[in-house]
Amino acid sequence: MGKHEVKLPRAVFLDRDGVINRALEKQSKPYPPTSLAAFEILPEVPEACAKLKAAGFLLVVATNQPDVGRGTLKQAVVEKIHAHMTAQLPIDRVEVCYHAGQGLSKCDCRKPKPGMLLHAARELGIDLAQSWMVGDRWRDIDCGHAAGCKTIFIDRGYAEELKQKPDFSAGNLGDAADIILAHTQKLL
Repeated sequence: MGKHEVKLPRAVFLDRDGVINRALEKQSKPYPPTSLAAFEILPEVPEACAKLKAAGFLLVVATNQPDVGRGTLKQAVVEKIHAHMTAQLPIDRVEVCYHAGQGLSKCDCRKPKPGMLLHAARELGIDLAQSWMVGDRWRDIDCGHAAGCKTIFIDRGYAEELKQKPDFSAGNLGDAADIILAHTQKLL
């Protein structure tokens, strides 16, 4: 690298439900918590986030919250959950798609589309090719691929198939952080 080259920041994009917090499972499908009381950060997450931050990564949560667009969850509840989450964890930014999905909305932000990652990259100057997307559903992996990131799939055993192969698979965010750190050099 030349003297005057500037290295853009790298990020780890994190899905929320099933990666940061425990998803509520019904019939082998994950659902988001519907209240702050039901929001439970998984035990390995604080240490994993701290290790990634120490290695120079920005941490960006990218989450679809279609229940808001469908009218079954208030946006204020999601915002309260995110305020709590960002107070507990060293997260740099939260990107949220509130659109209803299910063919009811045409947006560029709902995963598997890469809009949330592209928006965060523009806002924070992130080098997507040096960044990672960690998620527990096919939409996360497809989103990461579409944005040009490396991907890690956290397999929670849900009743749905992946559409694209992730770069790596992990048991939880702690394992994913170890994979990321093993495959990247520390920023100076």
